[in-house]
Amino acid sequence: MLPSASTHRASPGHLHTQKWRGRVGLALVASLSVLAGMTDAIGFMASGDFVSFMSGNTTRLAVAISDGDVGLIVRLVILVATFIVGNALGVVVARFGGRRALPLLLCIATLLCAAALWPFETQLPALLAAIIAMGMLNAAVEEVNGLPVGLTYVTGALSRFGRGLGRWMLGERRSGWRVQLVPWSGMFIGAILGAVLEHHLGLKAMFVSGVLAAMIGLLSLKIPRRWQLGYMPR
Repeated sequence: MLPSASTHRASPGHLHTQKWRGRVGLALVASLSVLAGMTDAIGFMASGDFVSFMSGNTTRLAVAISDGDVGLIVRLVILVATFIVGNALGVVVARFGGRRALPLLLCIATLLCAAALWPFETQLPALLAAIIAMGMLNAAVEEVNGLPVGLTYVTGALSRFGRGLGRWMLGERRSGWRVQLVPWSGMFIGAILGAVLEHHLGLKAMFVSGVLAAMIGLLSLKIPRRWQLGYMPR
């Protein structure tokens, strides 16, 4: 016997839960994107290097290669490789932490505070600590209700928004494309805050990023466990 059509319909309670899971997930994405934008702006203004925007560092690397600037080539290769390592460590820490956001964000907070404490004269170790932290941040949220999101980069979000806009202009009414502006907006606002903080505090503004990471981690304790499992990488 074929199942009736009613068995395929989600219950009102399930739809309500899914809606709130999406709202909470997007709030988490927004706050983490603010953290990423703030940290990237502080790092860029203090050192001239991007902390989370590896597309920018990749373009700079290509230009350095064309110029034959060996010192800059080596530096940028180290930065990009460090970001990759940070992403890998984020997955490892998240897995060992039971796929909860708090242990991961406390590790990120520690790295950012360590970057703020590092002597300004030798910036590279502080920069590497911040880059590892931003790589790890990507393991905090990977998707919300099946929609992919990025935290430390927004080119993909803008691309998905633009494609969704194009489909909307053609009369298609798919859902989800508007939410891609959430990580972009968060990173933009965070970058403004980071630039202001760096003007006043220099690299020590990373302390603010560290405190924000810890606060977000503590607030994540209010998120139901099963929802966090759905947000984080499997």
